[in-house]
Amino acid sequence: MYNNPYPYSSDNKRYYTMNYYFQTKYHKKVAKVPLNAGFTCPNRDGTKGNHGCTFCSAKGSGDSILAFFQDLNTQYQQGLTRMRSKWPDCLGFAYFQAYSNTYADLDALKEIYDPFIKDPTVTGISIATRADCLDDEKIAYFDSLAKQKEVWIELGLQSIHEKTMQMCNRQHSTQIVEDTVNKLKQTSIKSCVHIMNSLPYETKEMMLETARWIANCKPDAIKIHMLHILQGTQMALQFFNEKFSLLSIEDYVDIVIRQLEVLPPDLIIERLTGDGMANDLIEPQWTIKKTIVLNEIDKEMVRRNTWQGKYYKK
Repeated sequence: MYNNPYPYSSDNKRYYTMNYYFQTKYHKKVAKVPLNAGFTCPNRDGTKGNHGCTFCSAKGSGDSILAFFQDLNTQYQQGLTRMRSKWPDCLGFAYFQAYSNTYADLDALKEIYDPFIKDPTVTGISIATRADCLDDEKIAYFDSLAKQKEVWIELGLQSIHEKTMQMCNRQHSTQIVEDTVNKLKQTSIKSCVHIMNSLPYETKEMMLETARWIANCKPDAIKIHMLHILQGTQMALQFFNEKFSLLSIEDYVDIVIRQLEVLPPDLIIERLTGDGMANDLIEPQWTIKKTIVLNEIDKEMVRRNTWQGKYYKK
């Protein structure tokens, strides 16, 4: 029996894990299967830029997709088979991960997403995209899907600080992310916002300000990432040229816990560290051992006698 003061947990975690959310809702393990639907991004095709965000890999954050260039059904089935080798009776959740997955006209989106909504073996869909790739018509369409099956929209924010994101070439404002989250709140769609710690020249206080912004905006979930310096990215060139500092594992554990403390206690934490592909990862090498990072966060939260939402103010 765990002596855990945090209410939304069935184990030693002192934050609201996605696993807890899924287990409570579906009473089974749910595995997200990453997919590449063949999209691009307005920040890659010349509409807003040609190289994407400076930290983004050539595969548009879809590096873990098993059959990247195969058709969607093959990708999903192969990915689900891999998941079920670890969790034999898990449910599958289709995760459209690579690039901006609403960056097309409505008819093209329907061709991609309707079959997954109709497939009884798919529990739900999660769609990673940019806030500037979601207009009211698309939101209405995804809302109609969300009335049939669970639908998540994931938005890349990374930091609320415009100077940082200009340096990272995000090519849209923080305000449009806030506006989009507020629109999604008026629908049946669930929203998740990504933030990133250790972006160049950001202080811990700046990272904490981003978390406080999330607490105020209050999407349904958050993903917290550590910056990965990856081979072939613009960020790698900047890193080699400027030698800006990166958080140590100890500093990362500290800032993540401080961020968790100011977030609402009922906000779902989808992840607390990212998955940089080992072959492409330049720094920080400590992120490869993801389990160690998560264990250190758990141990330090116990040591500090703290939990998600401890210092949350409405």
